[in-house]
Amino acid sequence: MTEPRLFGDPYETPDGTTVIPVHRPVGVFAIREGHAKWEPAVDATRVALLGVGIGLAAAVLAGLAMVRRPPWPDLRLRL
Repeated sequence: MTEPRLFGDPYETPDGTTVIPVHRPVGVFAIREGHAKWEPAVDATRVALLGVGIGLAAAVLAGLAMVRRPPWPDLRLRL
């Protein structure tokens, strides 16, 4: 075989569902009572950490922009 496999070996769970792993896109086909259902493999922790990281980066950049040039007017007295 020179081509990579897209589907893994099917197996049956104790409740009678046949599961076929899929490598691209990552997920499984679950076949139960004659109906196939696609279930993608999503890592919710990775998605949440990505959102927190982007929010933290935005807060740091906004803070740096305000320290460099604050949005309020310059109120220094010049004599």
